Amino acid sequence: MTVFQIVEWFLYLLAAVLFVRGLHDMNSPKTAVKGNHVSIAGMVIAVITAFIAFFYDSQTDTFGSNVNVAGLVVVLVCIAVGAVVGVALATKTKSTDFPQLVSLFNTVGGGAAALVALNDIMNTSDNDVNLVLLITAGLGIIIGSVTFSGSLVAAGKLQRILSGKPAHIPGKAFWTILVIVATIASFVMLCVQPAQRSVWALVALALAFIYGLLFVFPIGGADMPVVISVLNACTGTAVAMSGLALDNVALIIAGALVGASGMTLSVLMAKAMNRPLGTVLLGGFGGDNAATAAGDGPQGTMKETSADDVAMQLAYAQKVIFVPGFGLAQAQAQRDLADLGAMLEKKGIEVQYAIHPVAGRMPGHMNVLLAEANVPYEELVDRDDINPQFPQANVALVVGANDVTNPAARKPGTPVSGMPILDVDKAQHVVVIKRGRGTGYAGIQNELYFQDNTQMLFGDAKKELEEIIAALKELDA
Repeated sequence: MTVFQIVEWFLYLLAAVLFVRGLHDMNSPKTAVKGNHVSIAGMVIAVITAFIAFFYDSQTDTFGSNVNVAGLVVVLVCIAVGAVVGVALATKTKSTDFPQLVSLFNTVGGGAAALVALNDIMNTSDNDVNLVLLITAGLGIIIGSVTFSGSLVAAGKLQRILSGKPAHIPGKAFWTILVIVATIASFVMLCVQPAQRSVWALVALALAFIYGLLFVFPIGGADMPVVISVLNACTGTAVAMSGLALDNVALIIAGALVGASGMTLSVLMAKAMNRPLGTVLLGGFGGDNAATAAGDGPQGTMKETSADDVAMQLAYAQKVIFVPGFGLAQAQAQRDLADLGAMLEKKGIEVQYAIHPVAGRMPGHMNVLLAEANVPYEELVDRDDINPQFPQANVALVVGANDVTNPAARKPGTPVSGMPILDVDKAQHVVVIKRGRGTGYAGIQNELYFQDNTQMLFGDAKKELEEIIAALKELDA
């Protein structure tokens, strides 16, 4: 190895160490921002190192002696375009739209990994082709293509461009198995017929693209958090495979980290929703039975209340549990909820925030929102720890949470059946702040809203919380 190659290897190793450290710091909201900065530093080092390596000629151990000018121009233009688009999306996207943004990033990442692997197969000379290259690049093409098409559909469902309901595909199981078998066969042929590698690589790419569609289209919106996590893991794995094909240490380690952490999160999310992860990978997640049951719902009348009445209940409570959900994020009302919590605590009232793992549209959504509003981390209580406390709560204030509080999950035959929920219905009094009378993302009515101990406060979460705060101040005057 030359001196530069040794330095390059250690710089990639340093970048990898920073990736690991940054990922570790993201375990807690208190250090998450620092973790992002550390990871960014690692990525900057990796990108600059790769860019310098572009000018290096290992044959002569010199820089700039054999530079592909056209390639350099393309790289610079792509970096500029990607930077502009990335900054624009990151700064203008609302926090409620982050799941769609993550899906789009997965689309780009998976597609890029597939194209890099495809380019490596097509542009490698016959003398340099080997089985390791064919296996790693082939896997990169397949996994990247699945991620590309699947993430594109997921983004469309989350943005409501496509229906969020589970789609019925006639003969879904047959077509899914057929496409999987055909994809595996094309991958095998790619490895055993290197002379025809370009043809088999394109066939594998097309089949994997189709599987991505079959994978995500049948999945309903209520199950989308797990899908996002699985696709994120696929993106990382595809990048790692491309890194192996290119013999790039930074890509291998970064992709492996994303793949491993994404799959770990997928398993945890599937467990949180009581869904078998294996069914997800076969495209059977959120299946047809759930879709047919979605039209059924509870019967009865919702009892409405006012901000003044809610303020009175809160003022005379001893223990209050807030249950935030996507409606809170949509209204950007996290600071108002935090202000209400602070007011109640000054009165000596115990306040806690019940956090469901899949409240919102992606893992950790509520934690991030409430941390942004400076809610003390110790007041954020996970589902398993908060559920036994609901019977002792005088008031459970649900702000925009729907499917994660639906008692229908305890019954068979619904889209949320079996999903562990927050036991809000067991509180002494329940107040639900909700924009309208529509259903949640699972497409069914919430049985909680029709129970005797539940009152509904219809309206924008931010506006209603402001009115409750104003009413509390009047009571103190």
